[in-house]
Amino acid sequence: MSKLATKDIIVEIADQLFYQQGYQHTSFADISNEVGISRGNFYHHFKSKDDILDAVIQRRLANTEKMLNDWQEDEQTSLEQIRCFINILIMNRAKIKLYGCPVGTLTTELAKLDHPSLIDANKVFSLFADWLEKRFLDLGQKENAKELALHLLARSQGIATIASAFQDETVLYREVETLNEWLTTYS
Repeated sequence: MSKLATKDIIVEIADQLFYQQGYQHTSFADISNEVGISRGNFYHHFKSKDDILDAVIQRRLANTEKMLNDWQEDEQTSLEQIRCFINILIMNRAKIKLYGCPVGTLTTELAKLDHPSLIDANKVFSLFADWLEKRFLDLGQKENAKELALHLLARSQGIATIASAFQDETVLYREVETLNEWLTTYS
């Protein structure tokens, strides 16, 4: 493995483990064992767990930004683009059922730890909120675009939390259908 490839693989594996096990319950050993490198080689790439967390957050920001840009390019209307956001709950239903929302679970954990990286982790939510606000503005909701964006973001987080807590995918399907019906009132 090249140095760059190894570092990328470490970040990818750490991202998965932070999501599945939580940041606090994931150790260097967990990550290095999963990647298949020695701890010494691991420390060559990252000096601390916080360094890995920063790289994971940057990865999530980049992936989220790419996804939002892809939706803008692929979908014709702002309404269809917002539907992509809503329907991501269905696309990720198996993982959400097991682990909740990757953004919500990480930010909640970092908040409990009073971790300084919480500010950066929250930037993923800000990306979603700003993007949704622009879509609602495009739909002519000039007075309340920001409130609608935050409502939809909060609602999706609640759905993910309840589906995970009750281990019930039917919650996702039912609530996504309700959100899609709600959205038609703004078209």
